[in-house]
Amino acid sequence: MALLSVDQARERILSQLHPVTTETVNLAECSNRVLAQDIIALDDLPLFDNSSMDGFAVRAEDVTDASTASPRSLSVVADIPAGHAPTISLAPGQAARIMTGAQIPSGADAVVPVEDTNFENRDAGSTVPDQVQIFKAAKIGNNIRPRGMDIRSGNTVLEKGRRLKPQDLGLLAMLGISSVIVYQRPRIAMLSSGDELIAVDAPLEPGKIRDSNSYTIAALIESTGAEPVRLGVARDDRESVKKLLDEAEAQKVDLILSSAGVSVGAFDFIKEVIESNGKMDFWRVNMRPGKPLAFGQYRNIPFIGLPGNPVSAFVGFEVFVRAAIGKLSGLQNGIRQTVRARCEEEIDSDGRESYLRAHVHEENGVFTARLTGHQGSGNLHSLVQANALLIIPAGVKCVPAGQEVNAWLL
Repeated sequence: MALLSVDQARERILSQLHPVTTETVNLAECSNRVLAQDIIALDDLPLFDNSSMDGFAVRAEDVTDASTASPRSLSVVADIPAGHAPTISLAPGQAARIMTGAQIPSGADAVVPVEDTNFENRDAGSTVPDQVQIFKAAKIGNNIRPRGMDIRSGNTVLEKGRRLKPQDLGLLAMLGISSVIVYQRPRIAMLSSGDELIAVDAPLEPGKIRDSNSYTIAALIESTGAEPVRLGVARDDRESVKKLLDEAEAQKVDLILSSAGVSVGAFDFIKEVIESNGKMDFWRVNMRPGKPLAFGQYRNIPFIGLPGNPVSAFVGFEVFVRAAIGKLSGLQNGIRQTVRARCEEEIDSDGRESYLRAHVHEENGVFTARLTGHQGSGNLHSLVQANALLIIPAGVKCVPAGQEVNAWLL
């Protein structure tokens, strides 16, 4: 069977996934959640014309020619703090002291900063003067944030499928929206496979290695906003594999992930158990690292089998699983940000689509990249040193120094 390209494999995975159900969540608990509705503004923002700084609200025509050499004197008829609606209307020759964010009074059409007046007592609770001298001319609209400058009622301000950022929550609060409809957090079951694996705190034994993938993959799942469901380690026998997969079904998870057990080894049973209780769509992809990647279903639950080598598992997650969880989460785009990076050195490849560990830095708008040591799929330290994955297209066996390639920033 011919190997699938990365794009073909990813498309086949995504075509069989659908967003999870939704729930209504209080605004205080919405950080990093994915919107399941468009947000329509019901109010203008700002809600009213307000001052962008501390100063004096004036009629611009009263101070069109004001200067230090020829100041204009105005009568101060009001003091307007933030949070109070003014009840006065400025007449010609009048001004009102006003604080940042306070509503502009009727009749005023400009604000003169306090620095451009002779009013020097700016302490909290200071008494307003009877008269103020204006040292700088003002034009209509100076230092005023007009109503609706930011948002108009009826505008779509946040779209369905957006992951909510801290500033989004602030905007929702400004709009008076106390709860929103979001997608539930997908629950992702994860298991490792292999008799060679032992717990991280267990004494080392001949031929054994510590189970590192469960920690890496759980953290990657959490980074997507999903919930990891740890199933443990399956031994190299059918009964152990089936027991953990059945536990995933009982937990009603949205996706099952495994690391190892999907290659062609004599003791790799996960693929066999999946096929006996569901279906296997594909199990090899034309990429490195991570060629033995499987996709199928176990009793109608989507299943992705990652390779066992730590770097291959990480890369497989970034290439396929991150996008898959994004689709389950209702996210508009679950792919990492891509930049173009100039290679500092010549890079050899084997013709498969390759994801190479690199350090990318930016200077004057130009990204440059260098590999972080040996690219073997078991060399996790080089991944720790990396901040990006360089993507070498399929069919390319040599990238000359100075040539640009795509890079995913980690």
